[in-house]
Amino acid sequence: MASQNAKIYDQTGKETGTFELPEAIFAVEVESSLIHQVVIAQQANARVAIAHTKGRSEVRGGGRKPWRQKGTGRARHGSIRSPLWAGGGVTFGPTKFRSFGKKINKKMKQKALKMVLTDLAKEEKIVLVDDIKISGKTQEMVAVLTALPWEGKRAILSFSSNDPARIRACKNLQYISSVEAKSLNIVDLLKTDALIMTKQSMEDLIALLKA
Repeated sequence: MASQNAKIYDQTGKETGTFELPEAIFAVEVESSLIHQVVIAQQANARVAIAHTKGRSEVRGGGRKPWRQKGTGRARHGSIRSPLWAGGGVTFGPTKFRSFGKKINKKMKQKALKMVLTDLAKEEKIVLVDDIKISGKTQEMVAVLTALPWEGKRAILSFSSNDPARIRACKNLQYISSVEAKSLNIVDLLKTDALIMTKQSMEDLIALLKA
């Protein structure tokens, strides 16, 4: 696949130039199996164990031996909170200490990210902006998004740094999220209709993936 150029716009939607997308990042061979593997790992690492059952050491009470060891004719017991008793602890139940994490190599993650970026570039879903300068009002961000050439309702705005004004302007927009270039992830990119990046953010991303 050959390298390609992406158009650059100002925040009013006027075309101001082009940006060459490096072939090593935006024109790689796509392997759906690798993307699937990285997606599964990312989702597993974000999973939190909620179900939790108490073992015999966590159940309240049962500190005293219910009856003496010998001479009663009954079976010996050390605690009424034994799993054998009603109201006792649970054996082998789910606990909050479980981990669902899956290990994925950094190179594999980067390679999969390049594949997703390649797909976005091929479908012309990457929109570059010189810069976005707003005071932090949502209506200003809506005006910028309306002026830029993209279709759909979901978009990711990527900036070179966390600007409080731009982040605040995106918070009230249900399908718009803002993120730094270094924090772009595959799951979000696969769901989005457009990746809107400032020129500086794109340069930061390229430098990160070339390192």
